[in-house]
Amino acid sequence: MNAPIVRETTLPGVPVRRGKVRDIFDLGDRLLLVSTDRLSAFDWVLPTGIPDKGRVLTQVAAFWFGLLDEPNHLITTDVAKMGLPAGTDLRMFEGRSTLCRKTEVVPIECVVRGYLAGSGWKEYCKSGTVCGVKLPAGLTESSRLPEPIFTPSTKAAEGHDENISFERMVEITGRELADELRRRSLRIFARGSEHALRRGIIIADTKFEFGRLGDELLLIDEVLTPDSSRFWPADQYEPGRGQPSFDKQYVRDWLSSTPWDKNSPPPALPEDVAMRTREKYVEAYERLTDRKFG
Repeated sequence: MNAPIVRETTLPGVPVRRGKVRDIFDLGDRLLLVSTDRLSAFDWVLPTGIPDKGRVLTQVAAFWFGLLDEPNHLITTDVAKMGLPAGTDLRMFEGRSTLCRKTEVVPIECVVRGYLAGSGWKEYCKSGTVCGVKLPAGLTESSRLPEPIFTPSTKAAEGHDENISFERMVEITGRELADELRRRSLRIFARGSEHALRRGIIIADTKFEFGRLGDELLLIDEVLTPDSSRFWPADQYEPGRGQPSFDKQYVRDWLSSTPWDKNSPPPALPEDVAMRTREKYVEAYERLTDRKFG
């Protein structure tokens, strides 16, 4: 184990906003995003953290920001260069923190799907569509789509995001911005998928977020991580069924096998489930980056 489980972080004198899995510190024209080891599933934050999860997600996103060469919000992930307040326990921030430019966030989740899975598969079974996009007949679960599709959703402060049509997105953002977000999202997905496949990983779907800073439209938040994407091992891919994955699906499956009703506080995870989940996150990092996690 390389680091203790970090569930919460604090900066002396700086208020914090805690999301389900991240702590966000407002530093004026900059934000400090800290990926904790908290894990959410079925809209609950679980009582058990996943060791090193936040460090993996931060370092995967930083890798992609560098590889994609896409205008983005990243300033640095090196805590020694962040100028954090005196008295900060830097050990809690090392490897899991992103100092970034503050933007005006576009209120749209830019979802790109390359394969038929999850809620998309359920909708297709009922109507032959995914988020209103008509697809060919005869596809099976996990089928590769003829081409990736852009399926936006609204960003919900609480609860589930809501899938919307592209036409509804145009009403929210305007035509020019909607077209630009779709174009860039599909381009990033294509470039990321090509790299991942060379490393033995299929990116089935993912979501991107963008923000405005003056005249710039920047890629923000995390990008192509196991938490924002559905990663499948390419050597085990087989259409017609659900696929093994590199994310918290292992936890979801375990929770679904218990008597938990999903409406009351969730149970703690057994140690072996938490450690197996960590292994999947780390494996995704090492495959994608060709680096040893540490």
